[in-house]
Amino acid sequence: MKSIQKILKKKKYFKVKLKRIATNHLELKAKINGVKGRFILDTGASNSCVGIDRIEYFNLDAQESETKAAGAGATDMETLQSENNSLKIGDWKISKCHLVLFNLSHVNKALTQHNANEVHGIIGADILESGKAFIDYKQKILYLKKSKK
Repeated sequence: MKSIQKILKKKKYFKVKLKRIATNHLELKAKINGVKGRFILDTGASNSCVGIDRIEYFNLDAQESETKAAGAGATDMETLQSENNSLKIGDWKISKCHLVLFNLSHVNKALTQHNANEVHGIIGADILESGKAFIDYKQKILYLKKSKK
């Protein structure tokens, strides 16, 4: 029987190491517009997000957004959005990444209260879907499929 790892490698998937943090979330490193950041992997988040305080850090072009953000105990939060960003997770990359920008202080406060490091943002279902993601929770590995471009 072939291992999942061998099958996914043959199907041109990239491996990305995940780290379990004190809050039991899975964390990963990624680059937005060439700038490194630390992100929580959240399959329940419909959109990938970056803290609104990190617009300059990641060289984002922020625009008005009609969307209100909700989640992690906070609701009805004002958001901005940023289009056409490059996102690189390990060796996987996407060039036209849409990001929602909002205040992540409630997320980071919860993390630091549990002795975990603050994060720059959240990698959500939009990226997982575009990368045809598989998550191996036991091995703590995210698999993302190489794009055809």
